[in-house]
Amino acid sequence: MNDSSVAEKSEAPGVAGAFLEVDHMIQRYKLPRAILEAVSDVTFSINKGETLGLVGESGSGKSSVGRAIVQLPPPSLGSIRFDGAELTNMSKSELRYVRHRLQMIYQDPISALNPRRKIRDIVGEGLTIARVSKKEITERVNAMLELVGMEPNVFAERRAHQLSGGQCQRVAIARALIVEPELLICDEPVASLDVSVQGQILNLLEEMRQRYGLSMLFISHDLSVIHAVSDNIGVMYLAKIVELGNADEVANNPAHPYTRGLIDAVPIPDPDAPLPANKLRGEIASPLDPPSGCRFRTRCPYAQDRCANEVPVLRDVGGGQLVACHFPLHGGVAPQAIPVSIGAAT
Repeated sequence: MNDSSVAEKSEAPGVAGAFLEVDHMIQRYKLPRAILEAVSDVTFSINKGETLGLVGESGSGKSSVGRAIVQLPPPSLGSIRFDGAELTNMSKSELRYVRHRLQMIYQDPISALNPRRKIRDIVGEGLTIARVSKKEITERVNAMLELVGMEPNVFAERRAHQLSGGQCQRVAIARALIVEPELLICDEPVASLDVSVQGQILNLLEEMRQRYGLSMLFISHDLSVIHAVSDNIGVMYLAKIVELGNADEVANNPAHPYTRGLIDAVPIPDPDAPLPANKLRGEIASPLDPPSGCRFRTRCPYAQDRCANEVPVLRDVGGGQLVACHFPLHGGVAPQAIPVSIGAAT
């Protein structure tokens, strides 16, 4: 998805030729006394071989987007087209046929694996479901374990509870890739790992992406990680995408105050570095009772009356960079509001 296709996406969701097209997705969950709208009118596309990074704080709806794409569960409203086929209209048997092309890697690698099963059975599960012969399964499992840096003679007979978090994540990646998917959804795949192991897993994912020509949706709360692995970035806040565009442009020249705050929240390994001027303050509001108008206004230093009364829509602020803000930080419409104290806009 290049800059121009991002701009077109704003005007006509479902760009022709996009490999994955998410069009006006809404995901609602029924709670005992309320309806939670975890995803609210989200639209984006991913071209073949590209990676879209989805970033935001916990509670922003990122994981719900990923799970809805693989129909676990399907979205409440909206369209999801994968390689031209509408996923939301498929029967269970049709989904079973297409699911090997869509694979997901989850945040907690240890709980994502059955601790009682041997690694060779976990990795080869998709091939077993596809009724591949036992001989071929053994050969492909061994080859895949070697590919993710795990010696089959050492690890194939072990069980998941005998492995470290980083090793479990390598097994999860092997399990996803062995069925030769075309789209990989990575839901916080390094969030629970040590920093040194995070780098190893990120490098492995990039190697696999290039080797297999994968398209990827990479979900994380860490903008520095997202920038490192993505071609394009979507920033989510309280169930909505507030900024969308080229990864370098979004990370280096953000147009939304929330994106700027996420950037300033990235730690700098310098004790003498000045404190960021746009550090995020306060807590994300409850998705059960989001603020009126702009959902970020209660934490935004540029909020005005308009922000409380009018919902901002994604619009192009130049170069195909889309932002949902009445007072973007650039793009010919500089912030005109006088900065106010956090929480003053109610």
